[in-house]
Amino acid sequence: MSIDFNVSDEGVALITINRPERLNAMDAEHYAGLSKAWMTVRDDPAIRVAIVTGAGEKSFTTGADIKSFITSPTPMSEMWMTQADQLLNRGLEVWKPVISAINGYCLGGGVTLMMATDIRIAATHATFNLAEVKRGVIAGNGGTQRMMSQVPYAIAMEILLTGDTFDTTMAERWGLVNKVVPMADLLPTAYAYAKRIAANAPLAVQAAKELAIRSRDMDLQTGLRWERMVGRILQNTEDVGEGAKAFAEKRPPQFKGQ
Repeated sequence: MSIDFNVSDEGVALITINRPERLNAMDAEHYAGLSKAWMTVRDDPAIRVAIVTGAGEKSFTTGADIKSFITSPTPMSEMWMTQADQLLNRGLEVWKPVISAINGYCLGGGVTLMMATDIRIAATHATFNLAEVKRGVIAGNGGTQRMMSQVPYAIAMEILLTGDTFDTTMAERWGLVNKVVPMADLLPTAYAYAKRIAANAPLAVQAAKELAIRSRDMDLQTGLRWERMVGRILQNTEDVGEGAKAFAEKRPPQFKGQ
């Protein structure tokens, strides 16, 4: 039981929630480990893309381990420790692309984690829900916030208010996942996406992600202005020169993120 972390030669980090005996549900220890993994992805320049998945073939994650939190409730003072053990779906800013490889149950906090990732690949047997309302609570860590911006209003309300489970057919139809593949193809497909992204200029990739996400909170004119300014900044990077040189020499570019 752990949060496993590995980085490939291409700069792809694989984060695995490894607690299959509990359907990869996370207690406080696992949330802290996942927080450290996200901060490593954010801070390590050798990492260009991250993939997050669950151990085994049954569950991505079912989110918080309710039993552990019921028996060990957190003190109220933690409500104001807003930067402690930050998570991707709780607001930690990670501008490197993140891909979720959903290998089974994606329930509660699993859905809110998925919605905080940029590209989502699901195994055909995956199932999803935000069933918190069935237990008298709400879908936290972005559940009520991101859903409204990622699917149409009526669909978001159906998911949030009924708490019903839906399958990959509906997830793909609603645009919550990019692709549905057999379980054997799940990680290879996720790595194929990651390698294609990692081959691009990392500063440009991160800038594109940040500008796109921040556009939700900016009017169009402000967004266009920021886009132009960031574009000018990138023109002075070494990677732009390498991209032009590689194009002229008809070879793959060797970007350094500089």
